[in-house]
Amino acid sequence: MPIPKHIRFIFFTYLWGILFFSLFRIVLFATQWSSYLQLPDERLSLIARAFFMGWRFDTAISGYLLALPLLVLTVAALFPFQKRFLYNSITWFIGIIYSLAFVMCVADIPHYDHFYSRLNSMIFQWLHALDFGFSMIAEEPVHYLYFGIFVLICWLFFKVIFRLKKRILDQPEEISGKSAPLSPPLPPSKGGVLYPPLEGAKGVDIKLWWLLLSSLIFMGLTFLGIRGRIDEKSPIRVGTAAFSNHALPNHLGLNPVFTLMKSTLNDLKPENQTIRFMEDEEAIRLCREYLHVPDSTDFVSPIARRFEAKGEALDANVVLVLLESMSTAKMGRYGNPYGLTPNLDSLAEQGISFDRFYTAGIHTHNGLHSTLCSYPALMKKHSMSVVNIPQYAGIANVLKSQEYSTVHFMTHDAQFDNAGGFLSTNGYERVVSEDDYPQAQVKSTLGVPDHIMYEFSIDVLNELHESGQPFFASYMTTSDHIPYVIPDDIPFTPKQASKDLAIVEYVDWSVQHFLELCRQEDWFENTLFVFLADHGRAIEPTYDIALNYHHSPLIFYAPRLLDKAEIRQDFALQMDVFPTIMAMLNRSFINNTFGINLLEEQRPFAYFSADDKYGCLNDAYFLIVNNEGDRSLYAYQNKDTRNCITEQPELSREMQRYTEAMIQTAQWMVLEGMTGEEASDF
Repeated sequence: MPIPKHIRFIFFTYLWGILFFSLFRIVLFATQWSSYLQLPDERLSLIARAFFMGWRFDTAISGYLLALPLLVLTVAALFPFQKRFLYNSITWFIGIIYSLAFVMCVADIPHYDHFYSRLNSMIFQWLHALDFGFSMIAEEPVHYLYFGIFVLICWLFFKVIFRLKKRILDQPEEISGKSAPLSPPLPPSKGGVLYPPLEGAKGVDIKLWWLLLSSLIFMGLTFLGIRGRIDEKSPIRVGTAAFSNHALPNHLGLNPVFTLMKSTLNDLKPENQTIRFMEDEEAIRLCREYLHVPDSTDFVSPIARRFEAKGEALDANVVLVLLESMSTAKMGRYGNPYGLTPNLDSLAEQGISFDRFYTAGIHTHNGLHSTLCSYPALMKKHSMSVVNIPQYAGIANVLKSQEYSTVHFMTHDAQFDNAGGFLSTNGYERVVSEDDYPQAQVKSTLGVPDHIMYEFSIDVLNELHESGQPFFASYMTTSDHIPYVIPDDIPFTPKQASKDLAIVEYVDWSVQHFLELCRQEDWFENTLFVFLADHGRAIEPTYDIALNYHHSPLIFYAPRLLDKAEIRQDFALQMDVFPTIMAMLNRSFINNTFGINLLEEQRPFAYFSADDKYGCLNDAYFLIVNNEGDRSLYAYQNKDTRNCITEQPELSREMQRYTEAMIQTAQWMVLEGMTGEEASDF
């Protein structure tokens, strides 16, 4: 059976589209030749991978552009009628939508050269000044060259697709195979009849079956191309292109139609709208006051301040482990009766533990972002899944600038939550994910069990140690997240029959197993271990915001480095982890974050977001404010559910101002590009 002609037409159109998208990528690459020469010796391999990645993104966009024509032509194939007008209309439609895509590609070339980012929704900010924008474009001679390239490619593309129409669509459909021609057949029309009438003859079922089957297969391949990946957790996304530690090859693989489309769609989501609690100037003023930022003009960033260490800095390693969903409610030392976490309980007694530690949000991306970048969660916003990933003066970037090696370990697909791309952009030299582990060990959508990640990491840390530089390694576990997988080929047997309890036992055992492996290595005694959670779990919630979803352990463990074990009762937040680590390492740095050094500073309140609500705690009261502006205040220490907001008006207003000033200033910092180390100084 021959392949139906509408499928052949769409397929060859796709191939020509890929060619023209690639031509634009070649032009963009040529404009960045100086950046290419600055890449390491394997630069050719990096660019080759970038072009392969570009094919994947171009395929995704091609799938979007061709999906409707494919559907229309498939339906039309079932009915015998004059199709000349339809074929002409479809061909013109394809030419126009591809021309619009080519407009974005040509606009992307100068945009990238100026902003060093692929085309995105920022271009819509020019709508209020179109005359200025067009004047600026017209005054740059090279733009005429780009315009000429655009016109040439559009002309060629139209010429190609109309030739394809003539050679494929305008020709009568071949009838072959075991199915006999229908008798009497209709004479072919001038425009070509795709199929004779589907009734009244032998063999018609075979042809109909083949038409439907081949069309469904091709539609499935088109959908797969749009999705860009076969992994079930996440389709292709901007972070997928971040396969290296170098910006140019990572950026080169993207398609500007894709980045513009995704960034615009993200902007339109209600959760991504700008937060507006107060005027930005007022928020910044309050934030500086709350963070005790000195009145100084030394820094561009309004929240940047110096931490000056006394004495010699420690060249100690740092291992930071974020434990999935580890609420204090699961731990024995906080009252859990099932004995699930004996090892974590013991570590808390041996190190410096903060009993009133709270996570920034209720999602893993909140925990990663807040811990590693020292920023609060911005309500519903997904701070990691953005098209233009900001550079933060977070722990990886700062330690990397101080000659540390950096690596992050996760158990699953690196593209989930855009983690791989985000971390690679923010100081991580290597991100170890599902593809790096033995595939036989991948047990679920969440990848490998925790202990496999820990075991695999030891050789990586040994390699980093042998380089002579201290290392910073962060981990994100996932075992305590459905689907729960408890390995049966390890020396561990849970005591609890309930799987949601047994998995906590396994997580705790894995931590002990990890530390036992570390103790066998030369670098163990010179390493600071930090254990915390990405977020907790809503166990026995009392209020609209479940405190157990935020109340989590924070343990600093380093028997040879810390002077004494200590249980602290000060408020602590995820964003405080980085400045506190720097203090423990006795390393000077510019703190351009919302975190404080917990060893010397104290917070009056703890605050956090739960998507459309935020919460704030002091020693006695818990304030909850939702997105409608409704406020509640509870005496949470005894789980009082009575709203006493009218009884504490001044306190509730101060708690609200504190939280809102921090969140809005954080948003302002991101929007103004003030998050990086370069914003800390002139």
